[in-house]
Amino acid sequence: MDQLGLILGLSWLAGFTAFLGSIAARWEGSADTTGKQELIHGIVALGGGILVAAVAFALAPTAISALGPTGLTGTFCLGGIIFCILDIRISRAGGSKAQFMAMIMDFFPEAISLGAVFGHNRGMGLLLAAFIAAQNLPEGFNSYREITFAGVKPRSALAALFLISFLGPLAACSGYFFLQDKPAWTAGIMSFAAGGILYLIFQDIAPQSRMERHWTPPLGAVLGFAIGMVGHQLIG
Repeated sequence: MDQLGLILGLSWLAGFTAFLGSIAARWEGSADTTGKQELIHGIVALGGGILVAAVAFALAPTAISALGPTGLTGTFCLGGIIFCILDIRISRAGGSKAQFMAMIMDFFPEAISLGAVFGHNRGMGLLLAAFIAAQNLPEGFNSYREITFAGVKPRSALAALFLISFLGPLAACSGYFFLQDKPAWTAGIMSFAAGGILYLIFQDIAPQSRMERHWTPPLGAVLGFAIGMVGHQLIG
């Protein structure tokens, strides 16, 4: 397989795991027992921990290394402000889609990075694809539950998460063709995404992981961050 074909395939598969997560969420059904509720809260925490790790080890380091203080602060804060405004509007409309938005914010810039680095570091590209796929599985699970609880029909939710997988090839191709020699542009996108994700974690995702009189679900955040640390070590 040629290099571009491999990039397209890997970036699509990395996004397809979100769809697999949504299928698992539909199969699991409603959290009608205490044990199931604990599991669901733990998976929410797992997704949050992975997102924190993505900010700490994938998005922010690239931004810090390639941007000056003004550009870094401006793009990072802009991401937080824009997603604060979006969150306010969604909440006033009677819904909550924080996990869904955070998943897209995480997936798109990382897929861009996959395309941008693959041409000169194939090994890092392969590991990054595996890391993105691992992230998207619990995020797809949580996103499906979140948007169906917000009123989206199950089939529409599954279709949306399936279509999102095609953002991967689109983003990876953008990185491959246009951003290999533009590290500042890639870093700006990552910084913006990191700011938006961090806002969503503290505003919407972390509070959902807590469960009254049950103390184990937040351990999912610890596991999620541990997965991110290992991924960071492997990627380099």
